[in-house]
Amino acid sequence: MITLQKVQERANSDARTHGYYLNPDPGFLQSLLEGLKENEARFGYPSCPCRFASGNFDLDRDIICPCDYRDPDVNEFGYCYCALFVRKDVFEGKISIAPIPERRPVGKENRATGSTPDAHIKEINEKVHGDVEESSKVTLELWYCKQCGYLCFREDPPYVCPICKAKQEMFLKFEKKHF
Repeated sequence: MITLQKVQERANSDARTHGYYLNPDPGFLQSLLEGLKENEARFGYPSCPCRFASGNFDLDRDIICPCDYRDPDVNEFGYCYCALFVRKDVFEGKISIAPIPERRPVGKENRATGSTPDAHIKEINEKVHGDVEESSKVTLELWYCKQCGYLCFREDPPYVCPICKAKQEMFLKFEKKHF
């Protein structure tokens, strides 16, 4: 069982590694950490506490904390979507935290919320049972960062490379080649 202390240690470690801070409001920080802990207990992975997760790891990869959208949000606004990770100027109170636009593509958000077209609901439910038409399967691809060599197996490339911070455009999809 994951403990709240372990969740906080993991978040602190990640924040320090990337030059960020955790939200300076102790009560708000506590609620975010509890949300991460609850999501990890519920789904088996720490999905963002401010977004709806589907419970399907493959569909939620982009919102596993720290999410794919954290670095661009912190760079542009000073804090991530849920405001768990903040820049120094926000931590010091020089910039106030306010709502920011959601970067997650609408299609991914719709799949998680259940307010999806029938094809997406079928995709999520039937994928587990293996009785799915080829056209409605989630297709995972192997992506390669041209800048640092990072590899990942996902539906889409990360918004930002978690290693070198290269933008999504720096990712190439591996194509199957027969020799």
